Amino acid sequence: QVQLVESGGGLVQAGGSLRLSCAASGRTFSRFPFSEHALGWFRQLPGKEREFVAAISSRDNLTPYADSVKGRFTISRDNAENTVYLQMDNLKPEDTAVYYCAADRLRLPTTTNYADYWGQGTQVTVSS
Repeated sequence: QVQLVESGGGLVQAGGSLRLSCAASGRTFSRFPFSEHALGWFRQLPGKEREFVAAISSRDNLTPYADSVKGRFTISRDNAENTVYLQMDNLKPEDTAVYYCAADRLRLPTTTNYADYWGQGTQVTVSS
């Protein structure tokens, strides 16, 4: 089992920044270390499908991004702290959503089908 807990969401003005964190824990990591899991961030608006934002591989430092956030968001991981981050700069009102982190041991979470574990989400609201 894996538990993912997001934090760092909140209300920010357009042009501002936020840093989301997602702390991972669980018995799974005793057998398959956190460093062996690929991680991702998704976001969702009410009534809309959950959409991919960014992902980071367990090896090779692959970091794909959605076109809408390229150049503004940066995903990173700290394997010693079992944590994945999403630095969000130059935020826009259209970035407003609930942000979820995801983990998968075998696949890079670039779609919702490629994520075995999910956090509970954190709200990000960007005012104009």
